[in-house]
Amino acid sequence: MKHLISSLLLISLLVAGSQMFYSCKSFGKKSDSTNAEVMVVDPNNSLTEQEKTEGWIMLFDGKSFDGWRSYGKDSFPAGGWVIDSNALKCNGSGRGEAGGASGGDIIYNKKYANFHLKLEWKISAGGNSGIFYLGQEDPAFDVIWKTAPEMQVLDNAKHPDAQAGKDGNRQAGSLYDLIPAVPQNAKPAGEWNTAEIKVYKGTVWHYQNGVQVLEYHLWTPEWNKMVADSKFPSLNPKWAEVAAEGYIGLQDHGDDVWYRNIKIKEL
Repeated sequence: MKHLISSLLLISLLVAGSQMFYSCKSFGKKSDSTNAEVMVVDPNNSLTEQEKTEGWIMLFDGKSFDGWRSYGKDSFPAGGWVIDSNALKCNGSGRGEAGGASGGDIIYNKKYANFHLKLEWKISAGGNSGIFYLGQEDPAFDVIWKTAPEMQVLDNAKHPDAQAGKDGNRQAGSLYDLIPAVPQNAKPAGEWNTAEIKVYKGTVWHYQNGVQVLEYHLWTPEWNKMVADSKFPSLNPKWAEVAAEGYIGLQDHGDDVWYRNIKIKEL
C-alpha cells in the first residue's frame, strides 16, 4: 500500500510539473508576441534595399522639415506646415488661395534637372494644392507657380477648379491649365493618391495612381503655342522658358493637404 501511495504522489508531482512547464512556455510566447507588436515600424517615408541600390533618396523623413524651406526664404515657415501622422501637412486657412499665406509654398533646397520623383498626397474635401518642378526663385514673384510647371492636386468632386479650364486640364494629375490627365483616376478626398513626375531632357511624364496620364515636351513650338494660349504669359511673359534645372515645391493653397513618401532618383 505504501508503494502504491508513493507512486500516486510521484505521478501527481510529474503532472503538476508538466502543467507548470507548458504554462511558462505559453507565457513566454505571449510575451514575445507583445514585444513584436511594440516593435512595429511605420513603413512610410523609408527606402527598400532595392531602392537604395537604384539610387533613390528620401526628401522627407516623416519626422522633420530637414531639407525644406519657404519659397524665396532661407528658413522653413514658422507656421502653416506641420508633421501630422508622419506626413507633411499644410494646415489650411479656410480661405482658399486668398488665405494661403499662413505657411506659403515650400521647396526642397536642391535643384534637379533629369529626375524621377515619387510621392503620395491626400487632399481635404474641396481642397486644392499642387506639386511643382523645375521651379525658380525670382524676386519678382512671391509664389512658385509663376515660374514652374505644376502637377495639380485637387478634390475633383467639390472644388470648382475641376470644371474650369479646358477639357479637365485643372483636375488632379493634370499639367495645370495646360494638359488634362487622361485617364482621370484620382481617388476621392481623404484617400491617398500616388503621384510620379519624370523629367528627362525636356520630356515630362505625369503618373497618377500607377498610370501614365500625360506626356509633353518642353521648349518645342507646340509647347510655346500651348503656353501662349494660356493664362501664364499675362502673369509672367517668360513663363514658357522653363529652366532645365530647378526646385521641387509644394503649394499652400489655403486648404488642408498631406504629403508623404517623397523620394527622388536622378536620371
